[in-house]
Amino acid sequence: MLRSPFFYFIIALSLFSCKEKKAITTNTESLRKEAISLRDKGDENYKKQNLNTAFYELTKSKQLYETLKDSINIGYCLIQMALVQQVSGDYYGSKETVTEALPYAKKDKDYLSCINNTLGIADKELSLYNDAIFYYKESVKQSRNLEEKQYPLNNIAAVYMQQKKYDEAITLLKFLLESPASKKILLDKTKAAKKSRFQDNLGYAYFKKGLDQKGFDLMSEGLQTRKEINDTYGSIESYLHLADYYAKKDVQKSDKNALEAYKAATKLNSVDERLEALQILISNNNDPHTSKYTQHYFTLNDSIIKVRNNFKNKFAKIKYDSKKEKEENVKLRLEKAENRLSLQRAKYLRIVFVIAFAFFVVLIVVLIRYYKNKNKAIEFKSSYDTETRIAKKLHDELANDVFQVIAFAESQPLAKENSKENLLQKLDDIYERVRGISKENNKVDLGIAFTKSIKEMFSAYNTSKRNIIVTNLESIDWEIIDDIKKITIGRVLQELMVNMKKHSKAALVGIKFETDQKSILINYTDNGVGCEKTEIAKNGLQNIENRIQAVKGTIVFDTEPDKGFKAKISIPK
Repeated sequence: MLRSPFFYFIIALSLFSCKEKKAITTNTESLRKEAISLRDKGDENYKKQNLNTAFYELTKSKQLYETLKDSINIGYCLIQMALVQQVSGDYYGSKETVTEALPYAKKDKDYLSCINNTLGIADKELSLYNDAIFYYKESVKQSRNLEEKQYPLNNIAAVYMQQKKYDEAITLLKFLLESPASKKILLDKTKAAKKSRFQDNLGYAYFKKGLDQKGFDLMSEGLQTRKEINDTYGSIESYLHLADYYAKKDVQKSDKNALEAYKAATKLNSVDERLEALQILISNNNDPHTSKYTQHYFTLNDSIIKVRNNFKNKFAKIKYDSKKEKEENVKLRLEKAENRLSLQRAKYLRIVFVIAFAFFVVLIVVLIRYYKNKNKAIEFKSSYDTETRIAKKLHDELANDVFQVIAFAESQPLAKENSKENLLQKLDDIYERVRGISKENNKVDLGIAFTKSIKEMFSAYNTSKRNIIVTNLESIDWEIIDDIKKITIGRVLQELMVNMKKHSKAALVGIKFETDQKSILINYTDNGVGCEKTEIAKNGLQNIENRIQAVKGTIVFDTEPDKGFKAKISIPK
């Protein structure tokens, strides 16, 4: 009637051993994530007692870790699979599974201690007590400290009681409770459940030895502690021990404790403990419901045998399917090796890509700075060229005329009506020229009157001998165009007009505006004398090119002598 101690070891297992080991590699990240996810789901379903699901998920996780050659996690999955089998009552299957984990845990003491303890549990449940003690002792050797050793030592004491070696059990349990090192560990309030377990087991050993009062006191103290800390699972063992204690002393109290154990075991769905409690109630034969208990015992026992056999068959099928799948995958190993090589190459390609990308970013930054500086230089040159052209006009066209007017005024008597009219005419000519130069370089209206100012500029060049035709100027939404680009367009058109007036001798000029989603397109055509393409720079058109380039636009000239002049301009919006 002593409860199986392997449940306590499972709790310790999560705290001290079989720890999660991760060895993430970049080239198998997705595969590793899937393996971790399946392993964690398996652990979670194990805690929830979804045993078939847990065993399947842990088996699939193990397969993935085999592909990754992660021995630590292969061992972990095998140990967890063995624990699932033990909870299901498949002790032979559990031994077989946990033995598979040995090659993967030769250098890890945590795993070796866990494996040996699991083997001990299986042999204890199979009544192979000497073998169980051997494995528990091996688990003790592999434990790192006394706190970890307490679990397999308690398990050894439990087997000694099964063998009726009460003196050996008492010696071990007294050491766990009374040795200075153990006392120091058990002072921690979080170890109250462990201390109450040792007290209950020692009390039960004393009772079996014949020291009833001493045993009763320890068992009662253990039960009281378990109630205080709400250790419902642990209290089942205390109630069963007290039911056994009272069986030959006070049958009513024995029945009472057995019923308390049954209630708690039913609440926690602990079938073995329910069967033990029913067994005591049937043995006492002190209740009018004894026949009901007997019937319930056999029904429950038959049910659990069927369930456990079903578990065994399902576990065997899962392992068989897994083995079959593994054998089929042998044919794909070469392909997997090639995939791993490809992944490695991809890793190096990613490194190269990162380096190339970094270089590309640096290059882009350098180019942006270069073109910004270049554009500034172009803008400066355009401004300089404009200033030079204005200065040249003032010098060539006005300075001499002004000088001549001054000389005329000094040499001619202005009192004469004819001289005065002549002087005024010359001054009026100079005024018109100054006005023309001003118009060529005046401020471009950037607001709603932009199209009007462009039209006025064209009209200044429209004469009785020259016809300027402008189409689609107003079809463009100029309000969304950047001011710098509008200034550029105004200046470029002005310079085309000046060039046409000075060099082209055109009678017909056509200017067509078009637009698409990305650009403004301007097509200029005249029927003038044209020129050689090599003469374009000399005609002052280089300044136009500089302006267009400054706003990242393009201009293409098409001209030949006596075949007119064409220019195609594209400026991004």
